[in-house]
Amino acid sequence: MVMEDAEAPHHMLLLRNFMAQGLVLGQHLLYSSPARDPRGFLGTLPSPAASKDDKSRERDPDQEKGLRIAWQYKKYFGENQLDGQRDGKHEYSNEFDLRKPLERHFINGPRIDCVSIQDSDLSTLRDRCATFLSQFPRNDGSISCAGRIAIQSFCAPQCAYSNMEWDMLSFIRSLKSMVRSSNSVAIVTFPPSLLSPSFCKRWQHMADTLLSVKAIQDEDKELAQLLTGYQDMVGFLNVHKVARINTQVPVILEATTFSIKLQKRRYLVLECLNQAPVDGSSGTSYGTSGGCSSSSKTGNLDF
Repeated sequence: MVMEDAEAPHHMLLLRNFMAQGLVLGQHLLYSSPARDPRGFLGTLPSPAASKDDKSRERDPDQEKGLRIAWQYKKYFGENQLDGQRDGKHEYSNEFDLRKPLERHFINGPRIDCVSIQDSDLSTLRDRCATFLSQFPRNDGSISCAGRIAIQSFCAPQCAYSNMEWDMLSFIRSLKSMVRSSNSVAIVTFPPSLLSPSFCKRWQHMADTLLSVKAIQDEDKELAQLLTGYQDMVGFLNVHKVARINTQVPVILEATTFSIKLQKRRYLVLECLNQAPVDGSSGTSYGTSGGCSSSSKTGNLDF
């Protein structure tokens, strides 16, 4: 589950990459949103970024020389498409080009099911999810195909059930049970400000993995001095809880706060926060007061 930010739609970046990655890998997708026509959102999904190997092949003139016929085929069909047809599958990737839309043949197909939650009740959505997840049973012991469910702004005011908090909590519990018994994964985004504090806590406890996104204020000079790469940041991703299934060992993360960056305004990147180096002109360095230094002055960090 992802807690949305009321100031910026950064949760949509996570949704787009999550959905596009599944479609490129040939996985089935169920997308639900408060929009009247959720299928229109599929046109905004990003396309996989070109790998370094593809770029090197395109820039190598020796390989192109003497292969005029092959070059014509690459001109009309694309080298990436020929590689995909040759291998029969696409490699797992997290890099997508936000400026380039996903190819139509990924979107137009029977593997995608879209549901509008604007007027339908929760029983209809629950039945659609159950029918979708029944295609991926886990009892066979093998994963031949997997499914992905993406539900956007689950408790938005446009939903007919937005004021039925107990019913929404029951749906989340049911969805969690169905997902665990199938080869699938689900991501649900919701605006926490529209829920009562008690129910917001209940939703957070129901989530296997809990994330939140937060926007960065424009021209925050203090953050710009503290963090490196601030000019590329658009927000923060906070990890509140990580899934722990069939184990009592806690998960110790190296970092719980990540920066959301848009490199070159087209690539979504999640990075650990890096503190900018201290300006030496503003004061003495900590190294001059260390126990192994030759300075006779004592500092606050000496021990």
